[in-house]
Amino acid sequence: MARILIAEDERDIRDLVEFTLKYAGHEVHKASNGAEAVEMAPTVMPDLILMDVRMPKMTGYEACRVLKQMDGVKEIPVVFLSAKGQDVEMQAGLEAGAMAYILKPFAPDELTRRVAEILRGLELS
Repeated sequence: MARILIAEDERDIRDLVEFTLKYAGHEVHKASNGAEAVEMAPTVMPDLILMDVRMPKMTGYEACRVLKQMDGVKEIPVVFLSAKGQDVEMQAGLEAGAMAYILKPFAPDELTRRVAEILRGLELS
């Protein structure tokens, strides 16, 4: 299965995502903000980064922009987890370099399904 880095500042959501993805067989690494995710990504070398948009120290958008400039990790796909589903928010995320959005709240089985779809898409490309 995949190695996934989660960047989420709300511990309950971070723990739920971790539990859900581990249950689905993935290896999960956790960051509590965007800056921590940027620091961890080159060490963890995840297959996928799931990142909240609104976080302290560095927003998801800022972290994504930084990651997309870093050799060695810029090709790692970033998917935003966000309660902000407005078109302008989603467009900002895609412009920052994200490949997709998963809107909160989500059911654990929905998260598992979307992550599996995204990972399958990566294998095909």
